[in-house]
Amino acid sequence: MKTKPPIHFTSLSALHEAMGQPSSLHPLIGLIDYGKAVFDPKEYENGIKLDFYKISFKTKFKGKIKYGQGYYDFQDGGMSFVSPGQILRMDQEEADYSGMSLHIHPDFLQPYPLARKIRKCGFFSYSAAEALYLSEREKQTISHIFNDIQNELNERIDAFSQDVIISQIELLLTYSNRFYNRQFITRKAVNNDLVSRMEQVLNDYFEHEKSLEGLPTVEYLASQLNVTPRYLSDMLRLHTGQNAQHHIHEKLIEKAKDYLSAEQYSVSATAYQLGFEHPQSFSKLFKKKTSLTPNEFKQSFQQ
Repeated sequence: MKTKPPIHFTSLSALHEAMGQPSSLHPLIGLIDYGKAVFDPKEYENGIKLDFYKISFKTKFKGKIKYGQGYYDFQDGGMSFVSPGQILRMDQEEADYSGMSLHIHPDFLQPYPLARKIRKCGFFSYSAAEALYLSEREKQTISHIFNDIQNELNERIDAFSQDVIISQIELLLTYSNRFYNRQFITRKAVNNDLVSRMEQVLNDYFEHEKSLEGLPTVEYLASQLNVTPRYLSDMLRLHTGQNAQHHIHEKLIEKAKDYLSAEQYSVSATAYQLGFEHPQSFSKLFKKKTSLTPNEFKQSFQQ
């Protein structure tokens, strides 16, 4: 039996109608009140796809959210972010909650600098399990911004409306970025465990010669750790000062030195053993990281 595609919403008015909400007061930006939304989850069991950014602010949770095979406790509420084109699965959300959801069509952001800035916000690529948890004080801050946006939309649209709302969205993203950085710090124990597990994944990759199938990627690491690639890199950058790709390269160089110090491995054999398709690419990376060519490093053990 062929699986039905997700329901695709190309306009805010269609989404508001499906959620039992009044039409958006602006065709390119709108707010949905979760407490007043009316819809049948069974209609969306294959997911929904939006052509807009979605910023959800959820409060007063009762229950948990399902993500993959696990459940994540959101008792205190929080925020989640979705980029245009991502598919949302309704069965991922099994908790009762209240709050608001802000939907922004990319055209609303043109020609403001925010159109480029929002694409650099890594949390729009995070998963449901990597949502932003908010303290009571933080929730008050976010709630004020959502209310300000709602009040501005309720006013008569004039020549200044878009400028005002754009500034409020920028403030919302700035606070979200700040709170995510706070979350990375306060969840240090969890993140330290993630770093340790990542190191083990990389060790296993080379010890079991999976590298013969190619170089390990950030996507591979993230999949093994059940996090998104962007979340992994952002977390590592804050805790170690380096992103996931840098950690992969560090492990590659560490293993390369082990091979090169052994007499039976040539530079070409080392490159192959590590998963490089071309020895030249390996040599270039090795010199960049050590200031020595692989041959120079190997010769230092033969003197």
